[in-house]
Amino acid sequence: MALPRLLVRALHRAAAAAAAPDFNSFVTRTNTCGELRAAHVGQKVTLYGWVQYQRQGLFLVLRDFQGLTQVVIPQDEAHSHVKELLSNAPVESVVRVTGTVSPRPLGQENPKMPTGDIEVKAESAEILNSCKKLPFEIKDFIKKSEALRMQYRYLDLRSSRLQNALRLRSRVVMRMREYLCNLHGFVDVETPTLFKRTPGGAKEFLVPSREAGKFYSLPQSPQQFKQLLMVGGLDRYFQVARCYRDEGSRPDRQPEFTQIDIEMSFVDQAGIQRLIEGLLQHSWPEERGSIMTPFPSMTYEEALAGYGTDKPDTRFGMKIMDISDVLRGSNIQFLQNALSYPHGSIRAICIPQGVRYLTNKDLESLKESAKSQFNQEIMEIIRRPDGSLKSLLTKFLGEKEQSELIQALNMQEGDVVLLAAGEHKQVCSALGALRLLSANLLEAAGLALRDPTAFHFLWVVDFPLFLPKAENPTELESAHHPFTAPHPSDVSLLYSDPTKVRSQHYDLVLNGNEVGGGSIRIHSAEQQRFVLEKVLKEDSEVLSHLIEALEFGAPPHGGIALGLDRLISLIVDAPSIRDVIAFPKSFRGRDLMGNAPDYVTPEELEPYHIQVSWPLEEKEAKKN
Repeated sequence: MALPRLLVRALHRAAAAAAAPDFNSFVTRTNTCGELRAAHVGQKVTLYGWVQYQRQGLFLVLRDFQGLTQVVIPQDEAHSHVKELLSNAPVESVVRVTGTVSPRPLGQENPKMPTGDIEVKAESAEILNSCKKLPFEIKDFIKKSEALRMQYRYLDLRSSRLQNALRLRSRVVMRMREYLCNLHGFVDVETPTLFKRTPGGAKEFLVPSREAGKFYSLPQSPQQFKQLLMVGGLDRYFQVARCYRDEGSRPDRQPEFTQIDIEMSFVDQAGIQRLIEGLLQHSWPEERGSIMTPFPSMTYEEALAGYGTDKPDTRFGMKIMDISDVLRGSNIQFLQNALSYPHGSIRAICIPQGVRYLTNKDLESLKESAKSQFNQEIMEIIRRPDGSLKSLLTKFLGEKEQSELIQALNMQEGDVVLLAAGEHKQVCSALGALRLLSANLLEAAGLALRDPTAFHFLWVVDFPLFLPKAENPTELESAHHPFTAPHPSDVSLLYSDPTKVRSQHYDLVLNGNEVGGGSIRIHSAEQQRFVLEKVLKEDSEVLSHLIEALEFGAPPHGGIALGLDRLISLIVDAPSIRDVIAFPKSFRGRDLMGNAPDYVTPEELEPYHIQVSWPLEEKEAKKN
């Protein structure tokens, strides 16, 4: 009889846990600085590590990747050379210490340290490398500028915060590999990072070749290659893939980043979703609690209407409410004008205890933000302690309308409502942004709104297949990418009214952040050519290799990519994905440690048939 899948998963994890890693194999230490306990008392040990600090020539604390151990500096004459060496070792010097594990004197135990019950009495020591004056202290609570951290990244990596984040990242990736390869038969395939420029999506980095005028391009993702692998019969592919986008960095963006890239043949949307839910449940760090599956699902239209965004943060309420019907009979001109639009509506969010937690300056800031970002006017409504409403609107509303408004928004005394009227998408987008800004202000003022330990996953589905281009709304672009298949119910609309076609595109959202996105792909060459040429007005010749491949018996297929950096940063509650990447780029996309990108001499450029045209100010700077 076959074992249930959950039991198999539990057995695999138990087996992995039983085989604890041996951190002391192949090296000359006996133990790490984080593993000694009372059971080791009396043992002679050799430790290697960095000097965390030293106190009055009596003891020092030695640190490595696993933890801290207190080392007692000998005071007797026979070990005077050891005392002198350890007493004068600069902080962050690399030291070897050999000694005997002893219990700490009664009353001097440190319950905050895992090794707090013991200490090592040094008998011999050696400074393997002395440390010069540091640019900053290597302590998590010490504030240091982002630029300084980037410049001395190898020092920043010694901090426990980065150590823990990178090691957790490694464990999560290993469990993902185990789940995909060992439990579900996926094949790990590396795809090229030198390819050619393809249309659509983000800007790609160009790489010169030795053929005059010809360039490689670093692919934004392995999208085309993984589809070609399906044509090649690989059936189940994954890769911990490096991806590149020539875009400005933000806290959640980097010019080079990592995806867990997945593709399957003969699969539908529900199958991909079950796969990812199982993958995350299997690889989720135990110290972060557990996650429940299946994840809830929401359509794109529901997300926009209720949260004003396609990546809703569902950890708190304050949803956008449609109050069009409540105010439809009012004689307020700007509301009537808004409802006369083809997609006009009146919507609002209710901020709990807003009177108590938000200042007048906060409210003005929120309204100004909506005006500057979305060109959207916002009206505020306050419910006073006596239950009445305070607003510029109230003199135009009768008691019945005010009562219906209070009931529709479930307004309590002290609540503040932000109201917007106009075109549906613009109104929802503006209120969605204000919802998040308001949450930040409430939490800054002391209201506990979002549980920092909660992880709310959500599938967002039924996206539009195409969107109007921002620069030219009469033309269309792919909402996801041009290889996304239309929703089965909307295939006929692809040829008659593509603006109304829903896609088989699905996003995975965690706490208001997109952590994954994928789709079922077009596997018909004819349909793919039609989308590129007739709908998107692109030159299909650039993608002739893919279209031709689809003509050679391409199976139906679909996939997804998880943003590994963003996922890990959310798991460890890091403010930026740079805090979970070993060597990230700065906000402007520069490597401040190695000073990249850097100049290349004309002689080095010559084989690539490239000459640099310098701006005048840079020419002068190079002369000087």
